[in-house]
Amino acid sequence: YINFTIYPNTIRYQELNVVSGWMYLTSEVESSSRGIIVYRMSQDEFLAFDRLPPNYPNACTDSHGNTTRLVVDFPFVIDHCNNAYYNILNGEIIIDEEHDMVPNFVGDEYIFPLIQYHTSYDGSRLTIYN
Repeated sequence: YINFTIYPNTIRYQELNVVSGWMYLTSEVESSSRGIIVYRMSQDEFLAFDRLPPNYPNACTDSHGNTTRLVVDFPFVIDHCNNAYYNILNGEIIIDEEHDMVPNFVGDEYIFPLIQYHTSYDGSRLTIYN
């Protein structure tokens, strides 16, 4: 369950003050989310994606038992464990053999896009929810 509000035009969310800005957020509500990537697509539109890898989310863990989180390397969202690249503009997976963007699971039957949340922005408040 994800449902929280932020004020992206404030200093606390400075990275979101400009178009093409992005940042990692966490929900204060306990959920299965591994955090959220918020991206400012335009002056009035935001995108929000879960940092949980949508394909094989538990494939890798670190020495503390924590599972992989997606990271942003603009304009990509990357799952380093599975060598999967996603487009931050729409959440779709990118398969590009020429640039070595081929996920480990490319032969599998199902390849999912990023988990996306709904956003609602009134010019001041941004609500992220599912």
